[in-house]
Parts: sequence; structure tokens; C-alpha cells
Amino acid sequence: MFKALKSKNFKLFFYGQSVSVIGTWMQKTAVSWMVYSITGSVFLLGLATFLSMIPSLFLAPLAGSIIGRYDRHRAMIVLQSLAMLQAGSLALLIYLKIYNINFILALSLIQGIINAFDMTCRQTMMIDIVDKREDLPNAVALNSTMNNFARIAGPALAGIILHQYGEDICFIGNFVSYVPVLISLLMMKITPHIKAENKLNMLDDLVEGLDYVKKETEMARMLLMLTCSSLFVISFNTLMPVFAKDIFSGNAQTFSWFESAAGIGSVLSAIYLANLKSAENMNKLMIAASLLLGFSIIILALSSNLTIALICMTLSGVGMMGQTSSINIYIQTQSTVNMRSRSISYYMMAYQGMIPVGSLIIGYVSHFIGTRHTVALQGIICIISVIVYVYYKNHKVSEDLETCPVPYQNSKN
Repeated sequence: MFKALKSKNFKLFFYGQSVSVIGTWMQKTAVSWMVYSITGSVFLLGLATFLSMIPSLFLAPLAGSIIGRYDRHRAMIVLQSLAMLQAGSLALLIYLKIYNINFILALSLIQGIINAFDMTCRQTMMIDIVDKREDLPNAVALNSTMNNFARIAGPALAGIILHQYGEDICFIGNFVSYVPVLISLLMMKITPHIKAENKLNMLDDLVEGLDYVKKETEMARMLLMLTCSSLFVISFNTLMPVFAKDIFSGNAQTFSWFESAAGIGSVLSAIYLANLKSAENMNKLMIAASLLLGFSIIILALSSNLTIALICMTLSGVGMMGQTSSINIYIQTQSTVNMRSRSISYYMMAYQGMIPVGSLIIGYVSHFIGTRHTVALQGIICIISVIVYVYYKNHKVSEDLETCPVPYQNSKN
């Protein structure tokens, strides 16, 4: 399970990011709770998530083009430094008790712009920091395990801190958490990435990347599946503060239980992926995980018992992690070297870019049909999307078989 940690650079990356991502989830939980507590608005809650993620929709292709041409190691150091400055600004704002929703939303947008480049760079950098190519799927799975363990620890820690000490400590903690990751990046010894000879041509790069993804039909189908899931399904997480506070009459700690439950499921799924011996059959794993995600959030929407709701959140974490990571592993392992950064940028656009749009849609729809009905509808859409994916996949296989030339057979006649 830990074979990728034999690579020194990946080990440094893994341990440094482990601390930083916990801080990020502390801040994410604190922002969500604070925005909803201050405003009482589901729409503004969705807007905060929207602004922190929407830049990926527009900037991910640009990030893929730029990062594919320049030194990813140096880019990571610059991007993490900028993220630290953003976290410091938010921490100072809250420490001074300036609860201005416009400032908070503006800083969320800045975070989203940085993340659009940072996440594409981080995923693309995997190939540089793993010594053996066959360890790449394991590295991707371990990275997902780390992120989802942080999803357990971060919200749980945030729930305690919010309840006992106040939100300013959460934001200060996130600011400090960037120190270990910057130290680990500076300690890495990576062969400098050679710059491309051709100048950056955004339009040509976009067309070339899109053509490549379209020609890789299985990759294209998986990305369309991810786009649908991010837009209409995964955004159900945006409504969890409403479940915690209004439906189950809880507090900040109750909200952290929901986040942590999903994180536990994600870690279990990531551990399973990390133990896979090969990256084959990722599409089948994606189908199973998507079905689990759909059914679990339908039951969550219908549940009136907190324990059952938390179990469903755990199962949704298993499904969501299995779906997104199986697609990520497929792209990482199947993309050609010169197209990997652009393929990953389309993955980030389909995943991170569509979630904020979905958050706005879900926040708006829930005003009209209610939170429970909205989440149930999302589960139904998830299951329907799997059925459509399987239908077109089997239809394509049937067409290939029909067009395959039949071998000549001798006849006695």
C-alpha cells in the first residue's frame, strides 16, 4: 500500500501536504459554518463554495497549458506561497472580528484562482516525484488517502475549535499549516523540467488538448460522467450545514460529524485503491462507485435518524472517492507524456470546475422544493447517469464488433 513512499520526493510531498490539507479542511469547515451562521442564507452558503471553485472551470485549461511547459516544482513553491498569503489575510480579517461577508467572498474567489493552478500542478507533478512509473497509481491513491484523512481530521478538529475557542483559531491554524509544505518542497531534489521550445499558444493548446480527449473515447466518456456527477450530484455536500443545523437540530460539531463521516468513507475507498495491483478495470470500479453514491444519498435524503444519516454519508464518501479517483488514475496512467497536463486540466475542469456551478444550482433549487427533495433528486440523477454511461459504452462495443472484419473461412462448396 505504501510502495510510492519509497520515493524520497514523494515522501516529502506526502508528509508536508498531510499537515497543510488538514488546515485547508479546517478553514473550509469554518467558512461554511460562519457564512451560514452570519447570513442564514443557503444561497450565500452555495455562493461561497461557488467562488472558491468556479475559477477551475475557466482557468484549468490555461493552467494545463502553462504548467506543461514550465518547471512544476518551482510553480508549486510559488502557488503554495500565494495560498499561504490568502490564508493569512483571511485569518487576520477574522482575528480582527471583521465579519464582512463581501471580504470573505472575495478571499474565497482568490483562493479559487490559486487552486485552479495549484491542483492541476499538484496532479501533474506526481510523475516527477515518483521514481518508478508503475508506482504512479499507488501515489495517486495515497495522495487521495491523505486528502480524505484530512477531510476527517480537519472538520472534526474545526468542530472542536469552533465550539471551544472560536473561528479565528481555525483560520490561524490553516495559515501556519503551510509552513511544513513549503519546507518539504524546498527539500525536494527534482531534475528541472525543460521548457518547451514553442511559445505558449493558448488557442492551439486548447484545440489540441480537446482533440486528444475526444479521440480517447473511453477517457471522454469518463470525463462526461464526472462532469454530470460534479454538476448535479457531488454538490449535495453544500447542503450539509442545513442537514446539521435545521433538519437534525445540531450545532457546529454536528456539522463536523457529517463532513468527517464522508471523509471516513473516502479514506476507506482510497485505501482499497492504494492496494490495487494494477490500474486495469477503472471503468468498472467507477460504475460500482457511482451506483453506491447515488443510492446512499437517496437514503440520506429520506432518513430521519442521525445515525443512519451519518452511515449514508460514509457510504457516499466511499462512492464519491471511488468515482473521482478511478477516473483520475485512468487519466494519469493512460495519457501520453506530452498530453498529461492538459488531460488532467480537463479532469480538474470537469471535477472542481463543475462543482461550484452545481452548488449554486442546488442552493437555488432547494429554495423551491426543499433540502430533502433536492438531495433525493441528486441521487436519482446519479443512477440515471450510470445507466446512460453503461448503455453508450455497450453500444460502442456492439458497433466495434459489427464493423470488425470477419475472417475468411474455406467452404467445401
